[in-house]
Amino acid sequence: MVKMYNTDMDTNVTSETKIFQKGNWINMINPSKDEIELICEAVGIENDFIKYSLDAEEKARIDIEDDGTILFIIDVPISEEENGNIVYTTMPVGLIFVRDEYLITISIKENSLINRMEQLVKKTVATYKKSQFLFQVFYENASMFLNMLKIINKKTELLEKTLRKSLRNDDLMKMLNIEKSLVYFTTSLKSNEIVMEKTLRGKIIKLYEEDEDLLEDSIIENKQAMEMSKTYSDILNETMDVYASVISNNINDVMKILTSITIILAVPTLIASIWGMNVPVPFQYSSNGFILLIASSIVITLIVMIWFKKKNMLN
Repeated sequence: MVKMYNTDMDTNVTSETKIFQKGNWINMINPSKDEIELICEAVGIENDFIKYSLDAEEKARIDIEDDGTILFIIDVPISEEENGNIVYTTMPVGLIFVRDEYLITISIKENSLINRMEQLVKKTVATYKKSQFLFQVFYENASMFLNMLKIINKKTELLEKTLRKSLRNDDLMKMLNIEKSLVYFTTSLKSNEIVMEKTLRGKIIKLYEEDEDLLEDSIIENKQAMEMSKTYSDILNETMDVYASVISNNINDVMKILTSITIILAVPTLIASIWGMNVPVPFQYSSNGFILLIASSIVITLIVMIWFKKKNMLN
């Protein structure tokens, strides 16, 4: 899918357009091969930059061509449904500055960041102000990470409450998925920070004073998100270690109780086995022999149970 937007420099009104003209924002979401060729031919660029952005494994970075075309790739947080569970991960989004003429965004699939930018270009962001657009993308992306981290933290707290009542495999797997998500987030936020810091220091694009303030705010938001992600990840790691210890202790307790019960039940079984032998045994001619054996079994079993209780083997 390809959409183009253009902000009129006189009225400052942004509208969707089909005409290729300077100042256009070209938004490409999972474009077909024909759409890629059409855009590349229309704006005069090679298709490598677009293909890089469509690689799900591509990391955040900056690439500059000799003709002034610049590629920015950042990692964007997304949520996906997997086996009935919501999984949080990241995907690359590419932004291409085609000289001083066009701005292109490329996404593998629809995402909240691009949807948000489509809303902003109709209100406050002009398509011909490419640096402002880029820094707004940085800021909105960092804000999205923060919001998603808050959601993850709430889900973690709910899972912890559930796990305190009952340790279920399904809940533990959800905790593991959250732990993986935080690792992805931390790695992506670090990569995004490098891109933003390089943009601020490297003078890759022309910086205006108001735009530079927005970039600095974006870096601060990103740092905050990175600290939150690392903190949540550390807490979750400690929590998972605690639950692993709890599970191990529970297994040990169960095995201890089962072993004790087995030994206790072996006492009357042993007595019955001995008196069941086809040889002369005590009480074999006594009319009260059966009662005496039952009483002896009960007494010995109680003694063994009391001894195990004192040794905390039945707790």
